[in-house]
Amino acid sequence: MALLTSEETWAALSASLSLPLVIQAEPSRYDRDLFEYLAQHLPSTVEVIYAVGSGAPVEAAKVVAGHNHLPLVIIPPALDSVAMLTPYAVADEPVGERKRRTRLETGPAAEVILDWDVIADALPAQRGAGIADMLAIVTGLLDWRYAAQRGKNPRAERFQPWAAGVTTDLAKQAIKSAPAIGQGDREALQTLLSLMMVAVQLNNLLGHGRAQQGSEHHLADLLAVTSNGSTPSAERLGPCILFCAALHGQDPAPLREALSAANIPLDRIRATDFRLLLDHLAEHLADHRFPYSILNDLDPTSEQVSRALEQAGLALRGDAWTTPAAAQPAASAAQPPAREEAEVAAAEALAEDETPVEQPTAPAPPPDAEPHDTAME
Repeated sequence: MALLTSEETWAALSASLSLPLVIQAEPSRYDRDLFEYLAQHLPSTVEVIYAVGSGAPVEAAKVVAGHNHLPLVIIPPALDSVAMLTPYAVADEPVGERKRRTRLETGPAAEVILDWDVIADALPAQRGAGIADMLAIVTGLLDWRYAAQRGKNPRAERFQPWAAGVTTDLAKQAIKSAPAIGQGDREALQTLLSLMMVAVQLNNLLGHGRAQQGSEHHLADLLAVTSNGSTPSAERLGPCILFCAALHGQDPAPLREALSAANIPLDRIRATDFRLLLDHLAEHLADHRFPYSILNDLDPTSEQVSRALEQAGLALRGDAWTTPAAAQPAASAAQPPAREEAEVAAAEALAEDETPVEQPTAPAPPPDAEPHDTAME
């Protein structure tokens, strides 16, 4: 077997594993060229790929296994994201002088092995951090509906109320389970795993991730290639969920409470990094070609953005760092009060109006248009 892991994870778990190793690699960055190099130079005697850990080693292992048509076994040290379950790898590639994060179709792991004692011993901030992917359903659905109301969903990604209903229930259960997940309760962690598996299976059934991922994941991906590549996924995603909920006019307080209860830090993103990302949002969206969301119609200098930044804890003081252009308007709107029952937030995200009616989509691009290399298609 070939092993992909990290130095820290392997030091912690190697004594618990007896693996017939042929070769080992410890990739620390999401570099597509590195992943493909590892895939092309795998020894021919290798019969199975193991990924022990999370993050870049898991993504690299997917590429290596997929390229060589070998089974992949993943042993995660925590329930920190849905990546161990998804049938694609995440990698970074250059686009001119910038980078973009792309998704490469690889197929899923043949097996995922979880040791609940290992999961229980994980750091509290990582142990159940996959809840962030479940809470992102709230803003992901809002973006899917937003695109539907404007006729921007391709036919294959048209808004489907039944799918929205299923994922709404997943988000509600995640919010309800957040305190127990944060405390490391094994039953709650098993519930989280079940929610993650259902969400990924639904995406596989639909053929896209619109029922789970939207502008919050887009911003988290942009942060990964602009300023916060080493920050764990959930710690990038959490503040983006709060910001995007506020953009859609939702009260982010219940989502903040759930993220905090699950021990996910919400202060790892610097407001200056986020502001600079927004100032160049149009270029980043052009690079990544994400599915249509509220970000496509966003004015970074608007009062709407200022209010959302304040509600997400990402606002800058008026006399602090600004871009060379005029200073951004100060945010002053007060947050609406939090709901008494946090779990109603996910249901309220879709309860404001009737199911949107899809409008005719734009014509398909000509055959020679640049392909969109993501799992969303």
